[in-house]
Amino acid sequence: MAQLQAFSAFDRSPLGHYEITSPEQILQSLQDSRLAARQWQQLSVKQRLKKLAKLNQLLIEQADSICQLLTHCSGKVATEALLAELIPVLDLNRYYQQHAPAILKNRPIACSPFTHPFATAEISRQGHGVVAIITPWNYPLQLTLSPLLTALVAGNSVIFKVSELSLPVADLILALCQQLELPKDLVQAVIGDGETGQQLIAAGPDLVFFTGSLETGRAVMQTAAQHPIPVILELGGKDAMLILADANLERASHAALYGAFSNSGQVCMSLERIYVDRRCHDVFLQALVDKLATLQAASGLAGDYGPLCTEAQFIRLQRQYEDAIAQGAMASGPLIRTGNFIQPVVLWNVTPQMRIMQEESFGPIVAVMAFDDTQQAVDLINDCQYGLNGSIFSQNIGLANALARQLELGNWAINDVIKNAGHAGLPFGGVKHSGFGRYRGAEGLRQFSRTVSGLSNHSSLAQEPNWFPYHSERYALFKAHIDFVYGPGHFLLRVCRHWRTLISFRDYAKPDLQQIWHNLIQSLPWKQDY
Repeated sequence: MAQLQAFSAFDRSPLGHYEITSPEQILQSLQDSRLAARQWQQLSVKQRLKKLAKLNQLLIEQADSICQLLTHCSGKVATEALLAELIPVLDLNRYYQQHAPAILKNRPIACSPFTHPFATAEISRQGHGVVAIITPWNYPLQLTLSPLLTALVAGNSVIFKVSELSLPVADLILALCQQLELPKDLVQAVIGDGETGQQLIAAGPDLVFFTGSLETGRAVMQTAAQHPIPVILELGGKDAMLILADANLERASHAALYGAFSNSGQVCMSLERIYVDRRCHDVFLQALVDKLATLQAASGLAGDYGPLCTEAQFIRLQRQYEDAIAQGAMASGPLIRTGNFIQPVVLWNVTPQMRIMQEESFGPIVAVMAFDDTQQAVDLINDCQYGLNGSIFSQNIGLANALARQLELGNWAINDVIKNAGHAGLPFGGVKHSGFGRYRGAEGLRQFSRTVSGLSNHSSLAQEPNWFPYHSERYALFKAHIDFVYGPGHFLLRVCRHWRTLISFRDYAKPDLQQIWHNLIQSLPWKQDY
């Protein structure tokens, strides 16, 4: 069997050998997963949550060993692993324990006695079936466990594939699921590279959740479209910060430092563009560069940033850096590489046409640009193929909110960075080339289920007025009925105008106490959920 070898992002020491899952094994896994999904869907939401509740206890008890593993697999420092890998999953699981039954419950819908007499209606939610989850190496635990947990709560089984750069995390997730004592084959993993991911999609799961690059996301869509299979895509970003003249510059510079260089910039929401009002540009830039000098490369539990995980990242950063310098940009220092570590860099005197302002960087580099007009800055932020996240810094929260609503983004934060993505109640996802679909929050949980609409007719009559046969008299009656229901004038006027029509429909228009009570309950303000 063909194998892949896992290596530490820090020192390239071997972490183990893994057999690549064959296409035949993928098909068998899918078949087993479908059987597990049918059994899992028989459980109520509360019963599913009860089985998943122990996850938080396991993560807390194993936090040190988990963070150590993530340090080697993804190059992040231990504190970053704790904050960005464990806490979001813990918070999401708690959110589902508290709110999932209400989010996924059946929802009655009012029925008009004039268009649907004797009827009641409802919307229910069911799991799709088998969800394929394909995730990247930068946050291999959180970006796998969060959608996995969401899929399970919604009533699905899961087959997941982590990046070939973080294979030991697959073992960790399977071990956690085993300790939860979930049904056999409910959660499975496949091992391999991008080709294995394509084989998994081609095998025909019922939903695909993909996190990764724009290029790979296009390939995922293309393969999924052949079946067709619905997809949720969380792709790249080129996130921007807008700093207004009244901003707290000390807070803004601290936030920019963290937003740009957290996990060495290897974050889909990493801050890569900073637009600063020219009136405070120099003060902010100096504060940012001063703070940049305090960052330390990671060593054990100490340090602020880790190594880059791939050679391709360094090549991309070098290309963007050299392009900017060649066009007149200035830098806090040269792009220095020591092993897999890159010394963080701030660029300024940049222009919108430079690579650094258009291409995703995904590394420890950020560009600062001055602006004279706030609307111009908003336009520059929107003049980008990506639309994932952004932030605005100002002491005028009302103005900042108004500006945020002009941004073509899936998410935004005011006077903060990145943290909004970890809020369990907020749906997360992008627009434009940053993808579509959401996870987290009520909307995200519902997207991992399918909507089923149902209508029950309680009539004991043998016939309905809209059933055959059709004839000219029936046409005239319905035309009058349309004017009665939807036409102009107040209700009594329409009754008088179409009294003969109402007499013709009298057998179908008798009061239905069941429908009246059903509609009355749905009219209560706290019951309305569209």
